[in-house]
Amino acid sequence: MKIGFIQLNPKFGEIENNVEKAISYIENANADLIVLPELFNTGYLFLNFKEALELAEKVPDGYTTKKLIDIAKKTRTFIVAGIAELYENKVYNSAVIVGPNGYIGTYRKAHLFYKEKEIFTPGNTGFKVFDIGEAKIGVIICFDWCFPEAARILALKGADIICHPANLVLPYAQKVMLARSIENRVYTITANRIGTESRGGMTLNFTGMSQITSPKME
Repeated sequence: MKIGFIQLNPKFGEIENNVEKAISYIENANADLIVLPELFNTGYLFLNFKEALELAEKVPDGYTTKKLIDIAKKTRTFIVAGIAELYENKVYNSAVIVGPNGYIGTYRKAHLFYKEKEIFTPGNTGFKVFDIGEAKIGVIICFDWCFPEAARILALKGADIICHPANLVLPYAQKVMLARSIENRVYTITANRIGTESRGGMTLNFTGMSQITSPKME
């Protein structure tokens, strides 16, 4: 099974351009499983809830999920991608899972970081495992890495691979994900974004350094 990640520098609010860029990379990846960063289609720095509400999309009927389903079917690829999900006038920091047969499921971020709490509703899906045939995958999003229970729950539920869409700005997660792999005997895929985003007087420098880690910390 060939697995991979895509590092992107999305432009805030340019959903169609960001999605098309990701699709172009997926088309050329020749992989069985691809992980995209957190909020890969919108960018990260929402100024307020109203802005997030305008950019968030329904799942699975929104633009981004439909486009991901199309490319998943075309390339026979499973895709895990971080998006802003609209549901009943709430916005969740979510990851959608799609594959060659269409929509598979959604995970909503449980542990919101810093000012994310002003924008997003805490996730209510729990930590779920999805069977994609050759492997069982679980999903955590960005700051979920900080809580070892999240990865442990997924491992106890049978996950072989933990997919980790992220927008990391601190230097710790990549090191900790090595521990998550060996302590739970799972592979992990951290797909972090790159670049700088400046909005509303705040500037974030994303660390990149996406990685795939084996149960041997390799």
